[in-house]
Amino acid sequence: MPSHSPSNILRFAIVCICVLFTCERTTVAEELFNGKDLTGWHIDVPAQDDDPNKESPFIVRNGMLVSLGTPQGHLITDDSYENYRLVVQYRFAGKPGNCGVLVHASTPRALYKMFPKSIEVQMNHKHAGDFWCIVQDIAVPDMVKRRGPKDNWGITEGKGRRILNLTDDSENPVGEWNEMVIECFADQVKVWVNGDLVNHGTQCTASKGQIAVQAEGSEVEFRKLDLTPIKELSKDEDH
Repeated sequence: MPSHSPSNILRFAIVCICVLFTCERTTVAEELFNGKDLTGWHIDVPAQDDDPNKESPFIVRNGMLVSLGTPQGHLITDDSYENYRLVVQYRFAGKPGNCGVLVHASTPRALYKMFPKSIEVQMNHKHAGDFWCIVQDIAVPDMVKRRGPKDNWGITEGKGRRILNLTDDSENPVGEWNEMVIECFADQVKVWVNGDLVNHGTQCTASKGQIAVQAEGSEVEFRKLDLTPIKELSKDEDH
């Protein structure tokens, strides 16, 4: 029969505290892309509605997820997420151009019969970290300077949906890998590009949803899409 002496009880309490502390501090990242196939994702490409045999713009090549750029559409996670840090490592495989990662995605084809309702974190070359509001909204400091005249703000077709980032010189030269970190917590979204804080939005009208990758004209390779749950946002100077 085990002893219930004060010393044994104390040792047991210390062990329990250590276990709880370890569980609190250790969080395993989920690999959204497994390096082999598109398990956990589904494709939405409007051009395939009339031609189901049309080539998919999303493939796996040499262990990387590749967005070929055309036909345009989205690769969307099957699951929804909230309160997380998403690490994306990407590079333009050839001529640089347009692409993006969408967070808090929900209703498909909500904008221009193409884009799911979401907040887009732009990857367009030299503009990585811009926000685009896609039937969702978000606020940043200096809104007029970064979004344009207030009378034109909106979240649907023809409105001022682009919110400029804080720096356009954080990307590496074309052909080199970039790391984009996106943190979503409650109503906030923060974005770093290669260690630089490039955007921080608040008052987001969504706090959870699917994650999507775009095919929007340019070929982009992804070698990492890892998601880690978080309990608070990182400070502005780190990630």
